[in-house]
Amino acid sequence: MNRSGVRGMLRSPFVIVTGVVLAWFVVTFLVWPNANLLIATFFPDGTLTLRAVDKLISSERAMRSLTNSFLLAVVLSVTVNAVGIFIVLVTKYFDIKGARLLWFGYASTFIYGGIVLAAGYKFIYGENGIATDVLLRFFPGLDPAWFTGFFAVVFVMTFATTTNHMLFVSGALGKVDQQTLEAAKSMGASDWTILWRVVLPMLRPVLFAVTILTFLGGLGALSAPQVLGGREFQTIAPMILTFSTSLTSRDIAALLALVLGVATIVLLVVLTRVEKGGTYFSLSKVSSELVKQKISNPVVNVVVHVLAYALFAVYTLPVVLIVLYSFVDSRAIESGELSFGAMSLDNYARVLGQSSGLRPFIVSVVYSGLAAVISVVGLIFVTRILSKYRNWLTTAVEYLLHIPWILPATMIALGLIMSYDHPNLLVGNIVLTGTTVILLISFVIGKIPFTLRLLKASFASVNDTLEEAASLMGARMMYIFRRILMPAVLPTALAVGALNFNSLLDDYDTAVFLAHPLFQPLGLVIKANTDGAVSLDARANTFVYTVLLMVITGVTMYLVYGRAMRPGKGRRRRAGRGVLPTSGGASVAPVPDASTRPGAGVTARTATQPSAEVA
Repeated sequence: MNRSGVRGMLRSPFVIVTGVVLAWFVVTFLVWPNANLLIATFFPDGTLTLRAVDKLISSERAMRSLTNSFLLAVVLSVTVNAVGIFIVLVTKYFDIKGARLLWFGYASTFIYGGIVLAAGYKFIYGENGIATDVLLRFFPGLDPAWFTGFFAVVFVMTFATTTNHMLFVSGALGKVDQQTLEAAKSMGASDWTILWRVVLPMLRPVLFAVTILTFLGGLGALSAPQVLGGREFQTIAPMILTFSTSLTSRDIAALLALVLGVATIVLLVVLTRVEKGGTYFSLSKVSSELVKQKISNPVVNVVVHVLAYALFAVYTLPVVLIVLYSFVDSRAIESGELSFGAMSLDNYARVLGQSSGLRPFIVSVVYSGLAAVISVVGLIFVTRILSKYRNWLTTAVEYLLHIPWILPATMIALGLIMSYDHPNLLVGNIVLTGTTVILLISFVIGKIPFTLRLLKASFASVNDTLEEAASLMGARMMYIFRRILMPAVLPTALAVGALNFNSLLDDYDTAVFLAHPLFQPLGLVIKANTDGAVSLDARANTFVYTVLLMVITGVTMYLVYGRAMRPGKGRRRRAGRGVLPTSGGASVAPVPDASTRPGAGVTARTATQPSAEVA
C-alpha cells in the first residue's frame, strides 16, 4: 500500500483524471444537493429564518408523522430482534426437526421484499384480500379493513426485515465455540443459562448492528406505511412525499428530511459508542465447530417446534398464494377462489405479450442494469486509488462517498429535486428534475457505499507482491491494472453488480420522487395496482410481476451465494466466482439490498449495506 502524500499521488495522470471526475461528481450530487436543502430550509431569502420550523410545529399531520416514525422504529427494534433471534436459533442453534425446510421458509425475504412484499401482503390480508375473504366467511362481523394501520405495518415490517438476522446473526452464531458450551454444561449450567449468559453475549456486536439497521428502517419506512398504514398511521417518509409535491409546503418536506437525517446520524453515533463500551469474546483457545443443541425439556421442545412452524407458515403463505394466484384469471382472484383446474398462463401471456404490461418491467431492467454497470465500473477506478494511496485527501473522499449511507434516501431525492429543478452550472445549466436521467443518478448514488466497501475489500485481498513484481519488470500502471488487478477483482465486481441490479428492480422509495411520468418503473406500477380503483387485470399483473421478480432474485442469489455454499465445495468455491472475497481470505455475504438500505422502505445499512427493504 502506498502511503505517499498528496503530491506523490498527483504525479499520475490516471489519478488526476479520475480525481477530477470524482470531485465533480461528489460536489454535484453528494454535497451540493444536501447543502442546498439546508439553505432552502433555513436561508430561503438569504437570511436565517425558522419559518419552516414554525410551520412544522403547527402542522398536526407532520408532528403525528414524527411521533409515528419514532414509535415504529422503537417497536420494530423489539419485534424484529425477537423474531430474528428466534428463527436463527431454531435453524442454527437448536436441534429442530426440519430445520433446513424452516430455513428456506424464513429466507423467503431474500427474494421478496420492498414494495412487492407490502403489496403482496395487502393483496392477501387487505380489505379485498384473499385471506380476508376467507375469514369473513367464518367471522361475518370482522372488519374488512382489519389489516391496516399500525398493526399491519409492524406485522409486515417485522417479518420483512429479519433478513439481516438470517445473514449476519447466523454467521456470528456459527463462530461460537462448542468447547465453551461444553465447559458451561460441565459446570451445571442449564440450557437457558448457557443461551442467556454465554451465547447471546457473544452475539451482542452483531445484534447492535442489526438493531441500528432495524431502527433506521422503521424511521425511514415508506412503502409499508403508504400501502398499509391508511390515513391513521403515516410516518415521516410518506409525509415528505406528500409535502414535496407542493411548492408552498416543500420547506416542511425539507425540514422533515433533515430531521430524519439528523436522527440517523445521532443514532449511529450513539449506538456505535455503546457497542464499543463492551468486549465480547470466547475464552477458549482452541475453537471447535458448534454442534446443534438438543432442548432437554420436552414441553419447551414442543412449544419451540410449534412456534417455529407457525412462523414458517407466516413467512411462506404470501409467497405460495402469490405464485398460485399468478396463474388464476382476474375474476377468480377478485372472488378469492382458487381452482387448480382453472389455472393457465394467460396472465403471463398478457404481461409479457403486451407492451403496456411489459413496459414497466423493461424500464426497471434498463434503469437497474445501467445503474449497476455505472456504479461498479466507475468505482473500480476510484477504489483502486483509495486502496493504493492513503492520505488525508483519500480519507476525506472516502467519507464523502459514504453520505448515501448516512442520509436517508428521501432526503437525497428531495435535495436533487430542489437543486436541479432550474438551470445549474454544475450540470451545464441543464434542468434535471423531471427528466429520465435524475432517477438513474439517484440509483447510482444509492449504490456507491455498498459497492465501494465490497470492491475495497476485494482489492485488499490481492497480493501486493504481484503488482510489485510487475512494476519491477517495467509494466505500466494501466497494464498492471488491466492484466493483474482487474482479473483478481472481477468476480467480486460481477457479484456486486448482480446484487445492485437485483435490489433496484422493484425500487419504490427513490422512484416515487424522481421517476419520469412516461417511464414508470415497476415499483410505481405495483404501488398503483394496490389502490382499490384499479382494474381486475391489474392485480393479476402484480402477481405476475412479483413472481418474475422472485425468479430473477432467486437466480441472482444462487449465482452469488448458492454454488459457493454447496457441501463439499466450500473452500474451492469461496475463492472463485460465487462469493465476494475480503481481506484475509474470508468471504463476506453482502445483504441483498434489501436498500438496501435500512429502512426501507424497509431499508438497511450494514458493513455491506444490506437490504431488505420494505419501506
